Amino acid sequence: MASMGKRQLSTADERRETVMQTAMHAFAACGYYGTTTTQVADAAGISQAYLYRLFPNKEALFVELIRHCAWLMRERMSDAASSATGTDPVDVLVAMGSAFRKMVVEDRSMVMVLLQANGAASEPAIGAAMRDCYAKQVEYVRAASCASDEQIRVFFAEGMLANVLVALDAYAVDAPWARTLTGQ
Repeated sequence: MASMGKRQLSTADERRETVMQTAMHAFAACGYYGTTTTQVADAAGISQAYLYRLFPNKEALFVELIRHCAWLMRERMSDAASSATGTDPVDVLVAMGSAFRKMVVEDRSMVMVLLQANGAASEPAIGAAMRDCYAKQVEYVRAASCASDEQIRVFFAEGMLANVLVALDAYAVDAPWARTLTGQ
């Protein structure tokens, strides 16, 4: 019997969760165009036919993965905003920025998926999912921080630079350009 308060997942829900985790790593490593549904199914320990029962095609899986990444970011930002040291927009943005940097270090795959998604945004469904992701993130940051448009623009610009630096593993590079961009 399931314990009170703990949600019991169905087999399909459990498989979807497993697929999302394995897809995160597969798409992070090889991108949208370089990852096959066979690779994702094999990594998840399911047949490709069952993968297609869960997601109608690779594009639908990738779009769902973008939504999953957006949800993960939103949860982390929400936690950070609620624990900010003050209500000043700068305090809230600093707390959210710190949470984002920590998340990036803890889960490089998520950053890589979003960078890959930016590169595949010419695909209509992926482009729409990315626009939706950015729209929701910007509006959440605006509502949680009460920051100005300029502060929000700088917040996202610094976040995008951090994503690229993580993708390049620039924090491990001991060179003037890397120190300039990483602030180390």
